[in-house]
Amino acid sequence: MFAVVKIAGQQFKVQKDQEIFVQQLTGNIGDKVEFSDVLLTDNAGTLTIGTDVKSVVKAEILGHVQGDKVIAFKMKRRKGFRKKVGHRTHFTKIKISDIA
Repeated sequence: MFAVVKIAGQQFKVQKDQEIFVQQLTGNIGDKVEFSDVLLTDNAGTLTIGTDVKSVVKAEILGHVQGDKVIAFKMKRRKGFRKKVGHRTHFTKIKISDIA
């Protein structure tokens, strides 16, 4: 069984006991979260799509991490202008505990 769920503005295909990284969520490590914006479910070959979906995806927060550093380098040739800016995106690692 799998489901396509919308989490923090992005769509993820999830299964039970799967661990994924999503955009940072509010909550502490060990907290339980529920996602009710389920777009599609598949239960043994039976697809449910759109407004007919009444499922809820339950997950547990495993931790908060940062992604790799992304560097934006701007330069204008022959002008002596150079600008180097970087950032690290914050992610939350969650484990899907149930699709009900």
